[in-house]
Amino acid sequence: MANFTKLSFKKGELNKELADLFKRLMEKGVFQALLAPMAQPKRGVMQTLVTSPLHVEAIDPFAPVVPVNGAKIASSITASPSGRKVAMVLRSCEIRALVELGKLKLANFDDVLLIGIDCLGRYENLDFLMLQAQEETTESFLEKALAGITDNSGCDISTACKICEFPVPDNVDLRLCVIGSGSDAVYIESLTPKGDKALEMAGFSTGEIPSGRDAAVKQLVKTRKDARDAAFAEYRATTPNFDALEDRLAACINCYNCRVACPVCYCKECVFVTDTFRHNGDQYMGWADTFGTLKMPTDTLFYHLTRMSHMSLFCVGCGQCTSACPNSIDLMPIFRTAAQKTQTRFDYQAGRSHDEKQPLTVFENDELVEVTGQVK
Repeated sequence: MANFTKLSFKKGELNKELADLFKRLMEKGVFQALLAPMAQPKRGVMQTLVTSPLHVEAIDPFAPVVPVNGAKIASSITASPSGRKVAMVLRSCEIRALVELGKLKLANFDDVLLIGIDCLGRYENLDFLMLQAQEETTESFLEKALAGITDNSGCDISTACKICEFPVPDNVDLRLCVIGSGSDAVYIESLTPKGDKALEMAGFSTGEIPSGRDAAVKQLVKTRKDARDAAFAEYRATTPNFDALEDRLAACINCYNCRVACPVCYCKECVFVTDTFRHNGDQYMGWADTFGTLKMPTDTLFYHLTRMSHMSLFCVGCGQCTSACPNSIDLMPIFRTAAQKTQTRFDYQAGRSHDEKQPLTVFENDELVEVTGQVK
């Protein structure tokens, strides 16, 4: 049975209470380093690696912004273990991506304490900076979002967040819970023996369970699933073929920002930045001669289709591809709708389990028999 510890806070002191929590955990030796969202000196909130408990006062884990999906950062820190125990504060989409990177041997969990947070959504980076300049706080965001209000001064959370059916992270040792916790408390939920030990080492005892949590989580998940299904239906209706898809991608300039931002785009070397796609002048002229015109740069549709085939099994719907596009192409629904089909076909859900093998890495005798025509 899950264990809860209640952290009460006074209005305006949420982050102070959380800073005291993480300072205490570090001082008690629960971990030696902490990766967590922290406020930066010149505004903004970024994932920050801290190795001294004296520097956790800027922690802001529930800040509604994710400039970089933390799975990539966590992978960089753990792929070649440092030998230090590290705690990582991540959102559901980050944790699910990290689980997939672990299966690809691009992340290691041996000395990691995973701490998930209830996620009520994120703003695009520039919108968040504008709201921050207007002195909007994380507490005010949580208060409004828990009441179902995410549109703030004309800025709303990303579409990816509105249709994310995973507001509560799984596969973590500890969870920081705000859904159903009231406006003056955060609950720490332990889900593993590692989490139990962390709370015990820090001297925390378990207490009351947030009574309204289960119902509130179920309602939020339902709302998001309904929005997801409606968004998928609208996208499929308006993008029924390759011509429509090409229209959606018409503004692509092959900057590859979406590939860089994607937490599960896993190739060590991308074929699109090799000589295979560095064409010479005669090739361009020949292609142009065929139709009398050639859109430049070339290969944009091929690039996105290749990415789709590579990682639709692993897409976690974080929306970083859309956020990274300099020409505001909404890439997220393209990949999410493809991922839904692919993952359903293999009965696979990205980040659902550490033990669930990635479909294309194993062979099953009775797999895809309606396609192969094999006789059982």
